[in-house]
Amino acid sequence: MNRRISDPKITYVKTMKIVIQRVKNAQVEVERNVVGKIEKGFLVLLGVTHKDTKEEADYLVNKLCKLRVFTDENDKMNLGLKDVGGKLLIVSQFTLYADCTGGNRPSFTEAAKPEQANELYEYFCSACERNEIHVEKGIFGADMKVSLLNDGPVTIVLEK
Repeated sequence: MNRRISDPKITYVKTMKIVIQRVKNAQVEVERNVVGKIEKGFLVLLGVTHKDTKEEADYLVNKLCKLRVFTDENDKMNLGLKDVGGKLLIVSQFTLYADCTGGNRPSFTEAAKPEQANELYEYFCSACERNEIHVEKGIFGADMKVSLLNDGPVTIVLEK
């Protein structure tokens, strides 16, 4: 398991990361065409590093599909996507691995190469569908315009 450790000899290993936003609705457009759209559910931004494998994807899919952040009849965050008929809009976003420690222009050296990132992105989306959750997607590598109505707001970052 990767975790932050205060020993300077030990380096924190970056792994697959997802940013989850609970939404009332969200959509992604490419060249003014809507390519993915959901109502209630999660907008998921997915970042992949060059060290990631299907193991990291499976771990995060499991967490995502079981995440209980929708409110129940007692106004407690206790319900998951399936409980509320929620859907997923999953967008690949390499900029989650922006490193600005060396200046003001981000470096993206921790992000996976496009071939590997796209393979894991598609695997991640398929794994969510295998959990019987409706998935909409952006287009990998495209210039996308994402819009959403955040519900709460509730935003959660998960890493393997």
